[in-house]
Amino acid sequence: MKILRTPDARFANLPDFPFTPHYCEVRDSDGTALRIHYLDEGPRDANPVLLMHGEPSWSFLYRKIVANLAARGHRVVAPDLVGFGRSDKPAEQLDYTFERHVRWMSNWLVATRLTDITLFCQDWGGLIGLRLVAAFPEKFARVVVANTGLPTGEGFSAAFQQWLEFSQSIPVLPVGQIVGMGCKRGLSEAEKAAYDAPFPDESFKTGARRFPALVPITPQHGSVAENKAAWKVLENFRKPFLTAFSDSDPVTKGGEQIFQQRVPGTKGQKHVTITGAGHFLQEDKPDEIADLLHEFIASTK
Repeated sequence: MKILRTPDARFANLPDFPFTPHYCEVRDSDGTALRIHYLDEGPRDANPVLLMHGEPSWSFLYRKIVANLAARGHRVVAPDLVGFGRSDKPAEQLDYTFERHVRWMSNWLVATRLTDITLFCQDWGGLIGLRLVAAFPEKFARVVVANTGLPTGEGFSAAFQQWLEFSQSIPVLPVGQIVGMGCKRGLSEAEKAAYDAPFPDESFKTGARRFPALVPITPQHGSVAENKAAWKVLENFRKPFLTAFSDSDPVTKGGEQIFQQRVPGTKGQKHVTITGAGHFLQEDKPDEIADLLHEFIASTK
């Protein structure tokens, strides 16, 4: 694989993002080395809160939640998926598959030796993060899902169809604008620029363009069988499992119901709806999410 790496200078002076970068090298099955970036804040001896982003964002999405939780004594880890943020970016669309993403992040999870994890996942952070839970259930103490799913080829919403067509056809993918459009509050120009920072030009956006086409929305898509197998594990996952979907996301609206119906760990939990928040609820309601995580951890120890 040909690998692109965003220059460090692109990440200078980002708003509310004073964090030290951490890196872990994993290898693809073809032998290619890939560098994965992650944030690691707070005391190292605390149990980790793992925050997983989706499309087309990166760990910048969690900046206020990271600071809030770390200040309360939590260890907070937020990786950039391959193709995003400060992580390496394979150059060709065919380099990106759902299963490759799962393997890359599985290798990262093993290498970082995280255990007793509280997972918060949104968008593709859930598609990949829930596969990690299914592969390593012993590593996870509790899970919070927000505006995400684990599809198995059984259809899609009109809003997702519009996003898919848009993402595959527009000549220049306006990443910062896309994130801004998925929020209820208006992002500042500096915040939009921070979402654009990982992508000096269109060649760096290959993963961002590819992700929508990888969602297994039909039986013919890849990873349908693997996701069905993951659901079998989740259907036996009895550790605390909370849904926290927003009230203003047309793409994932109602998606919390399948988790509440199928995952035993959801029973008896105080599921919430994050009001006044769009698809990127981390931007709209960071303090509310941080409070939710802090209280969920404290109440389920």
